[in-house]
Amino acid sequence: VQLQAYGGGLVQAGGSLRLSCAASGRSFRNYDMGWFRQTPGKEREFVAGINWSGESIYKESLKGRFTISRDNAKNTVTLQMSSLKPEDAAVYYCAADPLLRFQALTRIDYWGQGTLVTVSS
Repeated sequence: VQLQAYGGGLVQAGGSLRLSCAASGRSFRNYDMGWFRQTPGKEREFVAGINWSGESIYKESLKGRFTISRDNAKNTVTLQMSSLKPEDAAVYYCAADPLLRFQALTRIDYWGQGTLVTVSS
């Protein structure tokens, strides 16, 4: 099983960036997919998640700026980020787990390799 994240990069504050994650190696029908992020010295935090039916949840402070979507046919999950702020800079990880939002980080089934987002002020 592999989750391949891509789309990170450098963007100016106020700009937008789109992250994608391609999953392969098994069916993800019963899996939530989503994104976490991590900055140095801090714990990885939940950003957004989406289930097979397309129901999505977000870190409260990111609602309205971040949008998660999923293409079940392609096994991909996308995070559209807009109005980016310097504090959004982090390594973003895609993940998959049947109970993504509620699972302990150490028990999440699958992680992608991370993609770096840098936001310049």
